[in-house]
Amino acid sequence: MGDRIAHTMNLAVALRLGRVSNLPTIWTNILAGIVLAGSTPAPAPLGLLLLAISLFYMAGMYLNDAFDRHFDAAAYPQRPIPSGAVAAGTIFTIGFLGLGAGELLLIVVGYGIEGGLGWPPVIAGLCLATTIVYYNAHHKGNPIGPLLMGLCRAQVYLTAALAVAPELSQQLWWGTGLLAAYVIGLSYLARQETLARLTNLWPLAFLATPFVYGLPEALHSMGPAVIYMSFVAWVIYALWRLMKGTQMAIRDGISTLIAGIALLDALLIALAGDPQLAAMVAGGAFLTRLAHRFVPGT
Repeated sequence: MGDRIAHTMNLAVALRLGRVSNLPTIWTNILAGIVLAGSTPAPAPLGLLLLAISLFYMAGMYLNDAFDRHFDAAAYPQRPIPSGAVAAGTIFTIGFLGLGAGELLLIVVGYGIEGGLGWPPVIAGLCLATTIVYYNAHHKGNPIGPLLMGLCRAQVYLTAALAVAPELSQQLWWGTGLLAAYVIGLSYLARQETLARLTNLWPLAFLATPFVYGLPEALHSMGPAVIYMSFVAWVIYALWRLMKGTQMAIRDGISTLIAGIALLDALLIALAGDPQLAAMVAGGAFLTRLAHRFVPGT
């Protein structure tokens, strides 16, 4: 019985460290990147991409806790490493091995399957891994930390696109910029204690960028309009929760904004002319919030 409990506790810690509840937003990022690149991949490369970039994400989350261990020891002693639930060295090892495994899968995508495009996804993966490590090592107290976080997410679009398309379309570059802007705004808001005492409103401008971009099409097309209004309502709810100012409400607000990444993906896919896939991708936001009930997203 004791061994069984220990195994369960270890699994719970592993899932928490990897922030696995946010993975649906990674999967929707990949689908959006592929659609914006004007491609529809076969199941094999899509499956490899989903696994590879999921490994990048979870590895990044592991490294986040490992690099933040000294800060967390003072501010969040209940987190896994300072609480003694797991050793920092173990988390560093898992994190770097995860990045390596993800990169190996991208090599398979580029060179190991029929129709692979060679080096572009491999180089994109190396750039993504480098940005992940740099962010985790230097984000505390760094005024451009949110920018680095935005670049990490933006590179998911780019990596997925370069795995399936020989050239990057203008539509893909616009989507990449919008995703980066949304994540930058989200990240800066996450640094605020509460919107009730918000002194700088400029992060909201980053958060609003996708709505400015999508408004003209939403006014003239029913499919994008439905997703657009759903996305607007989703973000307004998150900001309302942030304004409450309690620790629980702030966590809920930030988690809701994270899940909203899937709605941004859905909006961009709808604007690219695939409303059916967009509707499916929008479900990623609800799946993420459901997963947050079991594994915290922050």
